[in-house]
Amino acid sequence: MKSETQIHQIFVRFADPQIPTRSVIFRNPSPNFTIQHLKSSLFPEAPVPEESLFFTLNGKPLSDATPLFPNPRVAPLSTLTANFRLCGGGGDGGATGAESRDCYLNMYAVKKPDKADPNELRLSKWVNCSLSNEPLRHPVVIDKLGNLFNKEALVQGLLTKTLPKEFGYIKGLKDMIAVELVQIPGVKGGDGAVKFQCPISGLEFNGNYKFFAITSCGHVLSAKSFKEVKSSACLVCHKEFTEDDKIIINGSEDEVTALWEKLKEEKAKKDSGKKSKKAGHANEVKPVQSAENGKKHRLELVKGDVNGPGKKFKAAEAMPANATKAVYESIFTSSKKSNFKETYSCRSLPLGRN
Repeated sequence: MKSETQIHQIFVRFADPQIPTRSVIFRNPSPNFTIQHLKSSLFPEAPVPEESLFFTLNGKPLSDATPLFPNPRVAPLSTLTANFRLCGGGGDGGATGAESRDCYLNMYAVKKPDKADPNELRLSKWVNCSLSNEPLRHPVVIDKLGNLFNKEALVQGLLTKTLPKEFGYIKGLKDMIAVELVQIPGVKGGDGAVKFQCPISGLEFNGNYKFFAITSCGHVLSAKSFKEVKSSACLVCHKEFTEDDKIIINGSEDEVTALWEKLKEEKAKKDSGKKSKKAGHANEVKPVQSAENGKKHRLELVKGDVNGPGKKFKAAEAMPANATKAVYESIFTSSKKSNFKETYSCRSLPLGRN
């Protein structure tokens, strides 16, 4: 008597809807039949790499070693879903295999700083204080390199000695130049800060145009005003000025370099003037008292060393012959300390001293 044939049928559905569902029938299946054998039976002519195809049942993955018969999980007429893995290689959204999970975590963990808008940075230099970054408000000053400051903030920085190194050349009020900025009537920025303009041409003080400050009077005018109206006097207050009295505000790198060289030259001249003045004091003619043959003292001219002060006069060096040193020195100074009190006209002697 022939044994009864066992038939086990399952369905294989593909995740790709373009591939139709297949029905797989097994007759007298072997207990050693696994998912790996199922893969080979589905694609006998072109075997699919093991790592590129996997099966799931009710959303749960099945390993290649999972047996199909007998398996209570894979009942007859069960539907297995075949899923294809996309192999990376670049451009397809997959991984190349060179990256690790930590690479992606680190990439998103460190937030990249937002790039500053160059237009906003440029405008900020013209409407804000270079030190406090607060909106400009009167009184406003500039330094000799054309940087704008609120005077209150700059003075506070000098008093507290908190000026940054970049402004180390500002030592005091003499390094500040007070300027007059003309406000645009009724116009304010989004933060409530006032806006300024050229009083002659009406150009806005926003960095789109060149502006100069006249150090002799403090008025700020656009380069266009100086170009259109040729004058050696300020166009606002009519005070005379020279080209050296003009300082460009927020100039280019080359223009700031030229101002810096000019500042160093001024400092060098000032330092050389101080040295020559000190040398003049050292070579100053000094009177030296001396006596000769009991006559009146004469003046001797003694020049000091260039590298040091002049020789100090000592009475004993000019002492006449046969004179007592202590007595001779007492003529010029009080050579002995005593408890005697001196009046405004002469030294008093106690009674009986003679």
